[in-house]
Amino acid sequence: MPDGTRLAYRRVAGRADDGRPGIVFLSGFASDMTGTKGTALAAWAQARGQALLRFDYSGHGQSSGAFRDGTIGRWTADALAAIDRLTAGRQILIGSSMGGWIMLLAALARPDRVAGLVGIAAAPDFTEDLMWAAMPPETRGRLLAEGVVRHASQYQDAPLEITRALIEEGRHHLLLRSDIDISCPVRLLHGMADPDVPWETALRLSERLASSDVTVTLIKDGDHRLSREQDLQRVFAAIDEISH
Repeated sequence: MPDGTRLAYRRVAGRADDGRPGIVFLSGFASDMTGTKGTALAAWAQARGQALLRFDYSGHGQSSGAFRDGTIGRWTADALAAIDRLTAGRQILIGSSMGGWIMLLAALARPDRVAGLVGIAAAPDFTEDLMWAAMPPETRGRLLAEGVVRHASQYQDAPLEITRALIEEGRHHLLLRSDIDISCPVRLLHGMADPDVPWETALRLSERLASSDVTVTLIKDGDHRLSREQDLQRVFAAIDEISH
């Protein structure tokens, strides 16, 4: 990146004669490309000869940089750099949780490069609607005064650092307050037993999208990760549908 940050990535080469779009996997907040979904997607793409890119945002996984320095805008810039420099032709963006927000921002920035979107528990606007909105006044005051608070996560061993910059910069990228000018096919998968991102978010998002080709799949017993074999098969089917 221009500031010297190095982004780690892995690619699956598509067949030379393959006319299908490539796939780009965008992982979630404090997650990385080596998780269950990223690994399963890579194996699936390899088996069918479809190009796939997965990478780690700055401050995540194997990439350099500090997690606490990250913002939605910074991580979106990472995604755009990866798409611009490491892929060719049209791409299907797969966004998991925060990655679902970043896939939308990337699609708005590169409409000619995006063939379709698949959201897995997509979480647009989560810094405002889920983090800030849930903070008690005392925590908000400490965040504004000290610039950072620590938040326990069931997905991480150590508490996550939530910064004032993450919240305030995120307000420049909110999407659910107005119509979203994305016209490509969109598939949204969301578990109704998701403890982190309400499944109603998928419905709100579907209403805001300009595209008429939007399908929402609600999985009654699905959790936030949607990493079970049956969940992964739904993701694969969504990609396959858009690919043809």
